[in-house]
Amino acid sequence: MAMNREYSSDLPISTPADSYRAGHRPGQVMADRLGGPPPLGGGGPEGCQTRHGVRTGDFEHMTQIEISHESSPPRHAAPVEPAGMVEQRPSMGRLVGVDLARALAVFGMFAVHVAPAPEDVSGFSGRLLELAFGRSSVLFATLAGFSLMLIAGRREPKAGLAGRQAKARIVIRALVLLVLGTALTILQNGILVILAFYGVYFLLALPLVGLRARTLAIIAAVLAVVAPQAAFGLKQLLSASLTQSINSYDPIARLGGDGLLGLLLNGTYPVITWMPYVIAGMALARLDLAAGVVQRRLVALGAALMALGYGVAWLLPKLFPALQAHQAGPSEAEKASVKDLFANVDPSSLKPGSAAFEAIQANFNAIRDRLDASSNTALDLLRSDSHSGTTFDIVGSLGVAIVVLVCATVAMDRLPWLRRLVSPLVAVGTMSLTLYVAHVAAYAMLPDGATKTFVPLFGFIAGAILFATVWSRFFRRGPLEYLLNSTTKLAKFVR
Repeated sequence: MAMNREYSSDLPISTPADSYRAGHRPGQVMADRLGGPPPLGGGGPEGCQTRHGVRTGDFEHMTQIEISHESSPPRHAAPVEPAGMVEQRPSMGRLVGVDLARALAVFGMFAVHVAPAPEDVSGFSGRLLELAFGRSSVLFATLAGFSLMLIAGRREPKAGLAGRQAKARIVIRALVLLVLGTALTILQNGILVILAFYGVYFLLALPLVGLRARTLAIIAAVLAVVAPQAAFGLKQLLSASLTQSINSYDPIARLGGDGLLGLLLNGTYPVITWMPYVIAGMALARLDLAAGVVQRRLVALGAALMALGYGVAWLLPKLFPALQAHQAGPSEAEKASVKDLFANVDPSSLKPGSAAFEAIQANFNAIRDRLDASSNTALDLLRSDSHSGTTFDIVGSLGVAIVVLVCATVAMDRLPWLRRLVSPLVAVGTMSLTLYVAHVAAYAMLPDGATKTFVPLFGFIAGAILFATVWSRFFRRGPLEYLLNSTTKLAKFVR
């Protein structure tokens, strides 16, 4: 019997083995398939096997997930089901691919936070940085939805007691991420932390975990079209004074975290325009990613979404010059004037109240006032800039996430030599929560001006790979993934 194991590589995952070779007992597998509790004594041994240099006992991601057991039971564990009735489990390689995609998202996140700004870098490197900006977080959100289905039952939702406990695990993870993300945000070290938003995503996605792939895809598509327009309308209704009044009664906002309005509407990753990514990831998890026809269709879909989102948004200003003028940022003359001011000023003289400080402040205010006068109109809904939250942004960014995920899973499934080669990157993807929090802490210790070079980026990437590789040789989970998994064990008391 081949060992087809599904271990999580998404934000949340913990993966017990489900065959004799992986350490599971037949009775455990049957109990999982029937949705009942495991036999007395628990599952298999605590140790885990390794394959191609990758530890396969419990791969975890930003929000540790317990994988549903969907493979056929051992031959002598129960009567063999009729042909066509046994659901085939996805191969290990395809879920290693999810870990690889998550590692790419981690490195993209590093690039956004500690690399030079894309506009300050020319050539291929600048294009890579521009690609990472906004899209790495979208890939994370899409994989988060994928991970939810690994908890709730990937191809088929868990039912009965197993289903209730799976939902309890999701709720516990969501609350932990909400608290942890809020704590990191309150520190205000310069990084826009996404973890609190993840917690809300998980809670709102909970009622959808039992839906089929087609239904989930339809919901994601409808939200991608409707949500940006709804968000724009709500923001127009919320004046600055009303927003300030609401935040004054929000204890989290008063402490410096992302309050209710920030999480749902005004934040960097607002629920109203980011839930399409999560729900799309849930739909992807329900598909048979082993089937070549599904892989080809998903790649075609991703390419079509990129062409639609970015292509149409690029074409519209070409056809309508007025729109191009509206969407223009600071002019070249304005950029040059700012650079000239800084070039001719001693940095030590830039103190509030000084002539140099006032001159630069006046220049910035003039540019800001001009941009503000032409922004915040319905024409902004025709943009596709990263984090703009428009339909074109959502469609194009989701297309990128789908292509990256499918290409990574196909490569890991069909190229064993590549799987061995990138095993250190896969290890990074399995402990993304730990590395995310670590990079937030490390960023606060960077000296001023450090992010003007690529040295911090290369250091963060090398450090993440080294730590994840060494740690995964001795432990099944990352440090924070272990703590998160321990917390979610409270779900066993749900009956």
